[in-house]
Amino acid sequence: MAKYYVNNNAQSNGDHEVHKKGCIYLPLVKSKKYLGDYLSCQSAVIEAKKTYSKSNGCYTCSNACHTT
Repeated sequence: MAKYYVNNNAQSNGDHEVHKKGCIYLPLVKSKKYLGDYLSCQSAVIEAKKTYSKSNGCYTCSNACHTT
C-alpha cells in the first residue's frame, strides 16, 4: 500500500493531480490533502474526486491513472 495525496491547486487545465508519497512533484504540505493508503492509484483518484471532481493521476508516480 502507498500513501496518496491530492494537490489542492489545480493545474492550468483544471485537474487536481493525485500523487504517491515520495513523488518528486508532490506539493508542499499546505498545498496537498492526504487521501489515505491505497493499493492502487485508481482508488486514490476515486477518493480525490469526492473533493475535486476533476482529479487525475500524476504522469510520473500514478501513470496508470493519468489521462490527457
